[in-house]
Amino acid sequence: MASGEGFLTEGQREMLKIASQNAEVMSSLSLASSPKSPRPKSSGQKSSLLSEHHHVKAPGVAVRHVRRSHSGKTIRLKKDGAGGKGTWGKLLDTDGESFIDRNDPNYDSGEEPYELVGSTVSDPLDDYKKAVASIIEEYFSTGDVEVASSDLKELGSSEYHPYFIKRLVSMAMDRHNKEKEMSSVLLSALYADVIDAARIGQGFFMLLESADDLAVDILDAVDVLALFVARAVVDDILPPIFITRARKMLPEASKGFEVLQTAEKSYLSAPHHAELVERRWGGSTHLTVDEVKKKIADLLREYVGSGDTCEACRCIRQLGVPFFHHEVVKRALILSMETQTAEPLIVKLLKEAADEGLFSTSQMMKGFARLAESVDDLALDIPSAKDMFQSLVSQAISGGWLDPSYLKSSDEDEVKPNNNDEKLRRYKEEAVSIIHEYFLSDDIPELIRSLQDLAKPEYNPIFLKKLITLAMDRKNREKEMASVLLSALHIDIISTEDIVNGFVLLLESAEDTALDILDASNELAFFLARAVIDEVLAPLNLEEIANRCWGGGTGWAVEDAKDKIQKLLEEFESGGVVGEACQCIRDLGMPFFNHEVVKRALVMAMEKKNDRMLSLLQECFGEGLITINQMTKGFNRIKDGLDDLALDIPNAKDKFEVYVEHAKERGWLLSSIASC
Repeated sequence: MASGEGFLTEGQREMLKIASQNAEVMSSLSLASSPKSPRPKSSGQKSSLLSEHHHVKAPGVAVRHVRRSHSGKTIRLKKDGAGGKGTWGKLLDTDGESFIDRNDPNYDSGEEPYELVGSTVSDPLDDYKKAVASIIEEYFSTGDVEVASSDLKELGSSEYHPYFIKRLVSMAMDRHNKEKEMSSVLLSALYADVIDAARIGQGFFMLLESADDLAVDILDAVDVLALFVARAVVDDILPPIFITRARKMLPEASKGFEVLQTAEKSYLSAPHHAELVERRWGGSTHLTVDEVKKKIADLLREYVGSGDTCEACRCIRQLGVPFFHHEVVKRALILSMETQTAEPLIVKLLKEAADEGLFSTSQMMKGFARLAESVDDLALDIPSAKDMFQSLVSQAISGGWLDPSYLKSSDEDEVKPNNNDEKLRRYKEEAVSIIHEYFLSDDIPELIRSLQDLAKPEYNPIFLKKLITLAMDRKNREKEMASVLLSALHIDIISTEDIVNGFVLLLESAEDTALDILDASNELAFFLARAVIDEVLAPLNLEEIANRCWGGGTGWAVEDAKDKIQKLLEEFESGGVVGEACQCIRDLGMPFFNHEVVKRALVMAMEKKNDRMLSLLQECFGEGLITINQMTKGFNRIKDGLDDLALDIPNAKDKFEVYVEHAKERGWLLSSIASC
């Protein structure tokens, strides 16, 4: 078969040859003009350049000319005849020659060119840190606690509050004692009202973790940070157990671990440590927390005696501790519950203080909230404490001196009735019916609807107790269903606090449960462990539950507490200082067990034939450390055991009569106690 060339005429072959030559010329020109191409000097190069002026044109074939500027530079033509630099381009090419007139009637915004603008993504945490740094600087300049508190509230982002605490303390550590004291005062003012206790603990732990870095710039960082931790414990914004928990989470070789050791050994274990810590930086009021509390207790007792509301308000104002007014509210409420005749006067004082603006809304709510947290312990001394507290809450809200939002934010807004209450009995019956139905149907949404229909969230701990008790007496299927249900109800229906309270109820009744369920202790342990695994409870909640059930918040057994009480009384009797003995009693952290202090102090006074113990009881009562109910309970316990006591102390009854009269004269005892 003939090749493809057999179809071309001689003329066509000539045109093809000329076209190929022109292509070679164009290629060589392109290489010659390129700055990156090698430029060897050869005869071939010369001939190609000469050919620029001697173009060969084949018949019928248009050869594109290579244009050359006057400067001698080669100009390559654009594709489609658009031209290069210095040319007009194509007929319809308007790039660079026209612009969009926004005043043109035919203007179309869609013709506007798009422009991509690069921008950095803002980090919310970085923005927060910058904002709080400004707030702290302003606070150090003005010392205005209220403004700093208000600014922090407006800033929001409560999840970042630990960073605020870290920034506040770290900035103060590198400044004078004035700023250190101001920082501690501000933290005390923000506690619970603006920053919750958990965030404060997280903030201090972040400081401990960064102690190694802080020590690079601040030579005495360990000692200063230890003092901040000790001050937070003294001011009641960090629980003493924080030191134990944090120590377990830090490496022993770290500066943070050293900080905790210094705080505990150098500050919190020293005699009169509260006063030492309070005065270390000069103090803003030159009063320790204990001194302020004592002054508050004194002025409230004086007010109940005189009834002069204006004088009481003047004394409160003179204390100069507006960030501590929640303590006045709390102590006033307790006094009204202990002495019912004082209730109208206390209500009048609190209303007057609120109307005058002496007590802020937040301080009033904070005082009620603090009492709500301890109302269960108070009920050990005052059986009707919960009902009385609820009555005071109602009076306060209706009187306009307690914000109604307190009910929404408080877990204690409704007091649980006694077991004999008909309302509670009906609830238990309905709860059992709902649980039985759930075990049959395994329908969680239906159970949730049934609980919501009951509309009794205050009984959630009782529901949890019933759920687990019924499951413990059934097969593994029901136990698993109970745990699954607990996880489903958590947060949305039942709060963590309710779950903690429910497990406390279970543990408190464990002995009774064991009468019907032999393996109750192990089963309950499994439920607790499962709750932690399912993240219904945190490990720290287990410690809280254990403390509430067996240690009164201290983790000590009753016998350990009695032993500590005996030792501190013996130390005081052998020449100790009253103030130090009071501090030791306070450090026990068991106010509901202070009747044991009274009982043992009276027995020791009888045995030693030394009335020095009475001076200690007087000091404890004067400070409000031992309440009138605890004092009365201690005397009654002596009275009940007088016959046995007389076997060792023959004149025990006579001595007891003297002590009763002594106590009555000083107002230690309720009128209900009678002599032997």
